[in-house]
Amino acid sequence: MAGLKRKAVTMEAESTSTSPYIPVFEQFRSELDEHHDRRERTIKASRDITAQSKKIIFALQRTRELGKPIHGSITKQTKGMYDTIKERFESIVPDLQGINANRYQYNISGGIQEYMEAILFQHYLETQKLMTHAEAASTLPEGIKLTQSDYLLGIFDMTGELMRFSITYMATNGKLPGGDSLEQSVLADMQALRGYLEGLNAAGNRDLKDFDNKLRVTKQSVEKVENSVYSMLVRGKERPKGWRPDAGPADGRRDVEEIESY
Repeated sequence: MAGLKRKAVTMEAESTSTSPYIPVFEQFRSELDEHHDRRERTIKASRDITAQSKKIIFALQRTRELGKPIHGSITKQTKGMYDTIKERFESIVPDLQGINANRYQYNISGGIQEYMEAILFQHYLETQKLMTHAEAASTLPEGIKLTQSDYLLGIFDMTGELMRFSITYMATNGKLPGGDSLEQSVLADMQALRGYLEGLNAAGNRDLKDFDNKLRVTKQSVEKVENSVYSMLVRGKERPKGWRPDAGPADGRRDVEEIESY
């Protein structure tokens, strides 16, 4: 009986070892393992890039001047963050070559968009101009593709940072950033951006499935700045000395709370 069992096991092993399908499935397994490894590396890099980009944006919000190079104390803080982002991008360049550039675009897209938000915001603070797609793409390592969708969604998110910067600036300085007239101000630029974005047709573009929601948030950001400017310019004379936009009548704490809520 034991001999028959050993013989059956031996025959099964011989059948398995000589099956012509084994090498095919081993290749499938190897390709799937490589796919999952590339995907996980890309997702991990995207998360790290997103985290570092958020830190850069937070640091840039400390800027109190417009149209000038970022203060040295801030650039000193953000340099290491930019270096980390560059290293993370470069680490996944081999994984995003050829057909894989499209295959894993979704996995790295979130990190690219957050990075776009950071560099677009910094470029605007320094120049009061919008960085072009070509200029933004040139900041990425060779082998990392910047799609039009990721660039556009980065612009949407950047308008939210302009709103926060403007509200804080007005609360701190009692005037609108970007010039002595409304036509030269950040508000004028935000209104122009809103107009351009409203004119886009994103119907049918699956990469822009969040377009409508992003546009709605952008409109709200512009309206918040418009309302604050209105309060400052039109109603400012009715307020006591030291009043700031959106300040409450008692101790002025409401403006800080509303700014932080944005």
